[in-house]
Amino acid sequence: MAQSKFLFYNGKLMRSDQLLISPDNRSFRYGDGFFETIKVWKGKIVLANYHMERLFTSLNVLQFVPPVYFTPDYITEQVLALASKNGHHKLARIRITIFRGEGGLYDAQNHFPNHIIQSWELNPANNQLNENGLVLDFFADARKVCDHYSAVKSNNFLSYAMAAFWAKQQKLNDAILLNPYDRVADATIANIFMVKDGIVKTPPLIEGPVNGVMRKHVLSSLRKMDIPFEETPVTTVDLSEASEIFLTNAIYGIRWVKQLGKNGFTNSFSKMLHKECIASLLQQ
Repeated sequence: MAQSKFLFYNGKLMRSDQLLISPDNRSFRYGDGFFETIKVWKGKIVLANYHMERLFTSLNVLQFVPPVYFTPDYITEQVLALASKNGHHKLARIRITIFRGEGGLYDAQNHFPNHIIQSWELNPANNQLNENGLVLDFFADARKVCDHYSAVKSNNFLSYAMAAFWAKQQKLNDAILLNPYDRVADATIANIFMVKDGIVKTPPLIEGPVNGVMRKHVLSSLRKMDIPFEETPVTTVDLSEASEIFLTNAIYGIRWVKQLGKNGFTNSFSKMLHKECIASLLQQ
């Protein structure tokens, strides 16, 4: 697979082994920023409009002040140019990291959206529904807050990072984080959906999950297909009583869950939804 030899840093193409971040960098110190994870398929950004909407909404929520040239077209041009430069022509994962520059807690020097864009090649199997179902459990050592910033993919990723470490130690595929009310927020890198009695349910954004791009696409697709769904608080008991559970994110699309704790699940709905929502999306 082609290696990631280059990245973009504030609009300049650089070798990926040359970039230095100041120890006074506010993202390093405080997690002051956010990131966007994007899939590029055959030279196009998948769900580009949703990604740009979320990126620029996050800029506004976190009070960055972008220059006039910092537009969706500018971001798109750099993303596709980098994927091409790194030889990731067909299928790539892109990470855009946005952060404020230097300064102390109360005295940021400015609010320019410093940005690093990186790319990695993806395995073509990434576009397929997982053959083996995921095995999950609940992570008890952190809670995902429910506030004005909880839907942002923040650079302050500690609770998710520790949950991912724990999942690996437990030989799990992922872990589910709860909010302060002991209800379901999301998984470490994905939103959560469940199916029960023909109704699809997922936690609303006020319950603490990240505002996932694939989550938005799936909800829109369910609406178009006239499949009943609810954005509603989900408890741990609700999940255990579901017939199916699946995770969504921009890179994997949909992944079905085989086991949560001691409870097992099927995947017939997940298969159908993957065919209608993900496979069809990649044919466009």
